[in-house]
Amino acid sequence: MTTGSAGRGLTANQLKLIAIAAMTVDHLTWALFPGCQRVWYVLALHIIGRLTAPIMWFFIAEGSHYTRDPRRYILRLFGFAVVSHFAYDFAFGIPFLPLSSGFFNQTSVLWALALAAVLIAVERQERIPSWVKYVCIFAACLLAFPADWSSIAVMAPFFLYLHRGDFRRQAWDIVLWTAVYALVYVVRLDPVYGVLQMFTVLSIPLLRLYKGERGTCRGMKWLFYIYYPAHLAVIGVVRLALHGDVSIIF
Repeated sequence: MTTGSAGRGLTANQLKLIAIAAMTVDHLTWALFPGCQRVWYVLALHIIGRLTAPIMWFFIAEGSHYTRDPRRYILRLFGFAVVSHFAYDFAFGIPFLPLSSGFFNQTSVLWALALAAVLIAVERQERIPSWVKYVCIFAACLLAFPADWSSIAVMAPFFLYLHRGDFRRQAWDIVLWTAVYALVYVVRLDPVYGVLQMFTVLSIPLLRLYKGERGTCRGMKWLFYIYYPAHLAVIGVVRLALHGDVSIIF
């Protein structure tokens, strides 16, 4: 158990449901209001969506720690990453062929999260030399670069895993890695949306309430895997109905 205490706080299932709800709000906002529109209520809805990524990062670290079969866990992540690639691109009007329209937001965050799980599995192997681990870090970041949240979705879960048991350091991991991502947006893409990323800090009080328990519903672990591509498919239909076959995201 890394935070909270038994009998009070939030379970993993409850936190994942919060992430699912926030993610749905954020993605639906993109479909209804394409681009990052400078309207207060649109920005507010995107701020709600900033709760999602840190919760996902946190539970990749937790899942990598608790899984009894790392290979199966990683393969499951990659399997759903492949399915979600098509759902993600359909949702936001991105060509299915990676890198055909740029280097950013070419596939879903699940691709980067799967690479994060690989990196954590490598880190856990004491027999692997340190230099090999550094090479793996570089390779994972490079491969994850075109995904949603880019290389940040590799490094943040990796450091959250390294700092398990020290929530203060984990909180700083969320702040610092988000700041790196925000800086890229501010300098290269959209300053407003870059600053908006820093609202991931709102997830920290929620994660602080995590009491180290999964929750009573054991089937919940499959909910996110199924819901993620399914809701993206619905978002894609909404996009086509409202705007036609155009891109609605950066």
